[in-house]
Amino acid sequence: MLHWIDVIKYAKYSNPEPPCRIEKTEEEWRQQLTPAQYQVMREKGTEPPYRNAYCRSYDPGRYACAGCGQLLFDSATKYYAISGWPSFTQPVSRAVIRYAYDFSHRMERIEVLCNRCDCHLGHVFPDGPEPSGLRYCINSVSLVLLPGEEQ
Repeated sequence: MLHWIDVIKYAKYSNPEPPCRIEKTEEEWRQQLTPAQYQVMREKGTEPPYRNAYCRSYDPGRYACAGCGQLLFDSATKYYAISGWPSFTQPVSRAVIRYAYDFSHRMERIEVLCNRCDCHLGHVFPDGPEPSGLRYCINSVSLVLLPGEEQ
């Protein structure tokens, strides 16, 4: 289980090695993604709160990166955080997320990206429920729900 200290170490020193990498040109990304996905996933934007696909959805399944299909989160770790975006307590494994300091908007945050394709997913905060205390606040357009059983 990851905790805030693990997230800080990854962001500051070194992220886990991804299982494999996917490299595409920005033009290839632009052709693959919708305009909304491109704005969030490649330009590090944020979708509007509460008006997104997975904010209030609690269907069983696993969430994958909309850019490359890598499994990122399980619905068993999703919870209602009142933030306006889907929130999770843990990724499916340590190697699927890359962490980076984000100093934009006069804030200090930890950005989370897909470790396989570098698509922006959202941010992680230390105000989630126990036992990890983590809240992965993720843009819905960065995700694809693969329906089925929770793992």
